[in-house]
Amino acid sequence: MRRRATLLQRMHIDGPLLILLLTLAAGSLFVLYSASGKSWDLLAKQATSFGIGLVAMIVIAQFEPRFMARWVPVGYVIGVLLLVVVDVMGHNAMGATRWINIPGVIRFQPSEFMKILMPATIAWYLAKRSLPPQLKHVGVSLFLIGLPFILIVRQPDLGTSLLILAGGAFVLFMGGLRWRWILSVIAAAVPVSVAMWYFVMHDYQKQRVLTFLDPESDPLGTGWNIIQSKAAIGSGGVFGKGWLLGTQSHLDFLPESHTDFIIAVLGEEFGLVGICALLLIYLLLIGRGLVITAQAQTLFGKLLAGSLTMTFFVYVFVNIGMVSGLLPVVGVPLPFISYGGTSLVTLLSAFGVLMSIHTHRKWIAQV
Repeated sequence: MRRRATLLQRMHIDGPLLILLLTLAAGSLFVLYSASGKSWDLLAKQATSFGIGLVAMIVIAQFEPRFMARWVPVGYVIGVLLLVVVDVMGHNAMGATRWINIPGVIRFQPSEFMKILMPATIAWYLAKRSLPPQLKHVGVSLFLIGLPFILIVRQPDLGTSLLILAGGAFVLFMGGLRWRWILSVIAAAVPVSVAMWYFVMHDYQKQRVLTFLDPESDPLGTGWNIIQSKAAIGSGGVFGKGWLLGTQSHLDFLPESHTDFIIAVLGEEFGLVGICALLLIYLLLIGRGLVITAQAQTLFGKLLAGSLTMTFFVYVFVNIGMVSGLLPVVGVPLPFISYGGTSLVTLLSAFGVLMSIHTHRKWIAQV
């Protein structure tokens, strides 16, 4: 045991996080195989993405947080430029332009990388200033958040843009943002929401909000996904119908069963027990992230670790909320479970950052 602990420490890998992530990886492949209609092709692609993500996580964990901080501004600029490329000449699929496609080489979604770059950028900026942040520093932070936010909204990708907005906002909050400013933002939320409704949101996004309020108003149209999702989760009962025995997904009642609505497949086949097991793993991941945040030795590390952890929580909360009908459908996949290569690699890279913040702290303390 001692030798294994020393090896993980020298590799800058956090044992508890690694065990939880590998558990999620194994479980997700079982669920995805069923949700995808027993597609070995999708399963192989997802497993490959897990492998690439694990390598990225281990590589990122080797770099000290202060080294990352030096390169954060460069990464932010590159990320924004890639979003501009998407806006100008991106690959269009299913009515959205979110990808850069290099034929025969790779297709990736630059907005996913901003989920790490955004909180890292705001953490880098605030760590060099006195806290709580002054109004001018808040203004600069909001500009840094707003630029990629607007570019991603234009794709359109409301779900990812809101996650990136949350990532930056969490850093500001942990940096000691004054409560009167927070309350002012809350008060401004109503007119901003009205403005977004009339001038920013597309018709299909507005319909998602209306469907959320009353999915039964269009049961064969926009309300179909939510109704079938709730039916699938409810029909699973306590212990579920059994692996590969779900009817809603296998009879094609449940659209997007291998992406945004995959937890409905989990609920139908593994029941309340399966969903609770998944939530427990998520809770342990979030708890470990908060421990790493509390033990971080630098302000940059503390702000970044806390923001990544809380953004992951929002990721989980929004997906489960929209699938269960508690939130509007905004196209947020379930972390580590839904099919998607770029998202998976980005998530594992974020946990690589957490491992770096934690294990370099321990290494410095022992040397």
